Amino acid sequence: MNRFLFLLMATFSVVFSGCVHPKAYSPETGRIRTVSLPTTSAQLERGRYLANHVAVCMDCHSRRDYNRLGGPVVSGTVGGGGEEFGKNYGLPGTYYAKNITPFALKNWSDTELLLAMTAGVSKDGKPLFPLMPYANYGKMDESDALAILAYLRTLEPVENIVPESKPIAPLKLAMKMMPHKARFQPMPRQKTGVEYGRYLVTMAGCADCHTKRAMGGLAKKAAFAGGTEIRMAGGTLRTANITPDLETGIGAWTKDAFIRRFKTYDPATFSAPEVGSGFNTVMPWSMYAGMSEQDLGAIYEYLKTVKPVRNNVVIFSRIKK
Repeated sequence: MNRFLFLLMATFSVVFSGCVHPKAYSPETGRIRTVSLPTTSAQLERGRYLANHVAVCMDCHSRRDYNRLGGPVVSGTVGGGGEEFGKNYGLPGTYYAKNITPFALKNWSDTELLLAMTAGVSKDGKPLFPLMPYANYGKMDESDALAILAYLRTLEPVENIVPESKPIAPLKLAMKMMPHKARFQPMPRQKTGVEYGRYLVTMAGCADCHTKRAMGGLAKKAAFAGGTEIRMAGGTLRTANITPDLETGIGAWTKDAFIRRFKTYDPATFSAPEVGSGFNTVMPWSMYAGMSEQDLGAIYEYLKTVKPVRNNVVIFSRIKK
């Protein structure tokens, strides 16, 4: 989930090497090529798992009920888009998550879908605002990206016409220079340990929310140290410090405690309570709860290797009346 807070300065600090022209490239070579989506049940299941529980595409691309803790997905809206992201996320403009069900994608080719997801350009050649984490998705193993897209083709169509996003005027030109070729990376052979954890953390975009931004980019000296602010109905939410700092991060957590923190929100056993104007969070706990213990363990092992940063985050501040 995202992955949201891009300051206007970010548009002018884009790395120009590797940029792609909106209508004439592929993620790898800069040339148009044709891809085919997988069809086996195992590959579709892999796509379902990643889209719902790791890359959590359904986090942004569904409607979420923020009257309840963690904003569980509203029934019947899965993939239908329409969620609004704007000033409450510190964004320069107003952006709407696209409908990614077959209702909206029926006229998209598989190649066009892959380019949008991993290079950041829409079917009509328009660049996507990097609220869509295509930079992260472009670092997947290509087989995982294709599995996700194959799964999207199987979603129940949701008849929802999503409004056009509205970036502020100075941003429109800079956005044309943002799309980049995908740089697919092979999935680590071993599905445990630090390297696989790094792979999953990149796909999940953990750093995007749990790292503050400086001059439009992630603050490298405070990676995963939290503190990113999001305005919610009851107050201001700040993302947690997930570095291995012993006092302010997860340094004192065991692997079992880390996994249990996620599994607590398994929809099979957890019913999100109503929050009214009290504490709430945008963290899609119920989605991440579906991740396997093995994958959560790998994420933990990777996070334990990042630089500890002492940053005591006040997670939530209520609105003063």
